Parts: sequence; C-alpha cells; structure tokens
Amino acid sequence: MTLHSWDTTFLRGDESQARDRALIILNQPFSVALLENLWRSTSWHCCADGGANRLSDVLGDRRKELLPELIKGDLDSLRPDVKVYYEQLGVPVVYDDDQDSTDLMKCVAALEEKERAEGKEQHDIIILGGLAGRLDQTIHTLSYLHKLRHKRRRVFAVTDDNVGWVLDSGEHEITIDHTVLGETCGLLPVGIDFTVLTTRGLRWNLTEHKSSFDGLVSTSNHLDPAHQTVYVKTTKPIWWTAELRS
Repeated sequence: MTLHSWDTTFLRGDESQARDRALIILNQPFSVALLENLWRSTSWHCCADGGANRLSDVLGDRRKELLPELIKGDLDSLRPDVKVYYEQLGVPVVYDDDQDSTDLMKCVAALEEKERAEGKEQHDIIILGGLAGRLDQTIHTLSYLHKLRHKRRRVFAVTDDNVGWVLDSGEHEITIDHTVLGETCGLLPVGIDFTVLTTRGLRWNLTEHKSSFDGLVSTSNHLDPAHQTVYVKTTKPIWWTAELRS
C-alpha cells in the first residue's frame, strides 16, 4: 500500500515549491501575517468574488504589493470600488453566473483551465478560509474537498485558527512542524458511515479503532512534541485538522 506524504511548509512562507501551489482566497476574515505567508508559498492567486474585498481591506495602502491573477465568481459580493480598483490595475474580473457551482468551485475550474492550457501538472491548492463563519459554508468546504480527492492530489483549507484536509483511504505520514502547528488535532469521519483508524505520533493513539458520528470521533487529540511525524491509516476518507499557533 502506498504511503502518502503530507507537510504544511506553506504555512511558513516556503517559496521553494511556490510554482507548484495555488492560492484561492474566500470571503472570510484572515490576518495579514497568514496571507503573506501563503502568498509567498504560492505562484497563482485567485480571489473568489468577495475574497477580493477581504484582500483589499486587510492590505489597505499596500494593496498594490499583492495583486491576484484573477477575481472570479457571480460577483454578488464584490464591492464596486474594489472591482474598479483591481480592473484599473489589470486584474481580470470574470463574471460567472452558473448557479450550480459556488465561487470556490468556479475558481478551481479556472485553475484547471490554466493547467490544461499550459500543459502543467496539478498545483497543490491552498484555500484561505472555508472553515469559519457560516456553518453551511463550512459544510460546503468539507463536502467539496471530500469530492476533490477524486481528481486533485492535494487541497488544503486554512484559517488563522486551523489547517485541514482530506486523508483518503490508505496510509499517510504527516510531517509536523511544531513551531507552526499548535497542540490540538482531530480525525473527523465526515461524509462516511464509519472508518477504522490506526495512528502513531499522537498523545492518544488509536489501533484498529472504529470511528463514526454515531460512535467515537477523535476530536481534541494532541500532537506529541516528541514526534516529528504522525502516521494515520484509515479505511475510508476522513478530515484531518490541526490548530495553528498564534
């Protein structure tokens, strides 16, 4: 069985693999510090509709320093002043009225079009937002990343509080940067009836343990500072989450 490797070096502003990563900014609050790290770690930057408002507001007078390659969505949230500002600087603002896709889905579609046109391998996708605010929007993020696992190699969702992604069925090794990640983590059986989990590198490890919403859910588990990696074996797809240090 293939061992899938994961790391979160993008949280530290790692530029060494930036060309292989894309950033999609959603319409949710975020800090300048997190934005700057993720921006440096990525080579293509897209705002999903009102995400452009967030980018503009958080940067203020520094807006020209971080210009996205694209703003896309149904544009029901994009403020007129923000639209005009970015258009004047040459940023494409694309209206897409497809009511069967969310703004996030439209941005992912735009990235896939870019990859096909350039004959480029897949980017890792970093989504800024999606795990906070309205519950229905959070559920959409959980659902959409669960579906994306069928066609995308790596998709992460990040807020100032958490980072999370889907671990597909199989074995995984997650490199843990304890200077960036906080103590708490979780293994969440979202979108499945149950899974059987085995872990190493956590404070409370599991061995062939059944996990489901009707039974045990490993929330508020802790990363073990004595270990630099976490091993997870799961029989079905799950969400892995870890808190970020302030």
